[in-house]
Amino acid sequence: MTEVHGRRELRRQRTIARRRNRRKISAGVALATLAMVGTVGAAASEDDLRATAGIQLASVALPLLHDGSDEAARAAEPAPSDASPSAEASPPAAPEAAGPTSAATSSGDEAAEADQAAVEQEAAHVAAELAAAEAAAAEQAAAEQAAAEQAAAEEAARIAAAAVPVDDPAGAKAFAASVLGNHGWDASQMTCLDTLWTKESEWLTSATNAGSGAYGIPQALPGIKLAAAGSDWQTNYRTQINWGLTYIESRYGSPCSALNFHYANNWY
Repeated sequence: MTEVHGRRELRRQRTIARRRNRRKISAGVALATLAMVGTVGAAASEDDLRATAGIQLASVALPLLHDGSDEAARAAEPAPSDASPSAEASPPAAPEAAGPTSAATSSGDEAAEADQAAVEQEAAHVAAELAAAEAAAAEQAAAEQAAAEQAAAEEAARIAAAAVPVDDPAGAKAFAASVLGNHGWDASQMTCLDTLWTKESEWLTSATNAGSGAYGIPQALPGIKLAAAGSDWQTNYRTQINWGLTYIESRYGSPCSALNFHYANNWY
């Protein structure tokens, strides 16, 4: 009787343990299901933080509950040798939750990959626009550089040309005849002026007296006096003629009077 009573008590304890197992496993499955629902919702709203938390909660809670159930079942068994197949714990519920969790994770990965592809496409578009802008800027800079070099070359040529005296007796005489009226003289004064400056310089813009240093068509002494008529006094016969006519008017009154003085003194 005692042995029979002991076996009945053992079966009762095992039944109680199995019931506790089922309740705890059901609670674990419910908890895992809630975690998976949070995970799926988070994946749909692209909330990676909540998804990760749900997955971690499911992966941690289920093994703990399962381990606790196994410990309760083992506590109800008197010895490994007396255990019956009916006392074995039910299969863990974790695999049931693995499917939805994996699907949510896959959905999150696909969304992340799509976002990454969009970012890479936008970066490529920006890089192309930047390259086009840089090419346009380089082309404009090259054009501006070419224009600046051409302008510099033209200016250098102008300066070089301006630095060379223009010896043009015919041109100088024509200009002198055209401005005689500015000083109140008629065309007859041109004959005297032609004779005077032919004797002085042969109407050469660059004429220089080696002895005195007198310079230009009117042979100004010193030559720097010509600067009163213009900064290009060394190279421009017009500037020299304007100064010379003003000098003759102020000192002698007319070219013919200046020529008569020159005949008497060999200078004027």
